[in-house]
Amino acid sequence: MAVRTWEAVKIRFCEHAGSEVALEAEKVYPIDILSDQPARLLAHRCSRGLECSQNSKAACVWAGTNPNFDPFLE
Repeated sequence: MAVRTWEAVKIRFCEHAGSEVALEAEKVYPIDILSDQPARLLAHRCSRGLECSQNSKAACVWAGTNPNFDPFLE
C-alpha cells in the first residue's frame, strides 16, 4: 500500500506569524513492488497557514489570503 506523508521542504521565519514556519509538501511513496519510482507530490502548505488565514490582516499565498506575497521565494 502506498504511504502518504507531509514533509518539510523549507523553513523560514515569518514576520506575520511571528515564528518559524515550514513549507510542507504532501508526498505519496509507492508500494514496495514499485520502489524504484520517485515519490509523487500532491500538495503544498504552510505549517501556520490555517492560523494566519484566520487573522484579519492578509498574510500570504500559503494562507490563501494574499496571492501577491510568497515568503518562501525569498
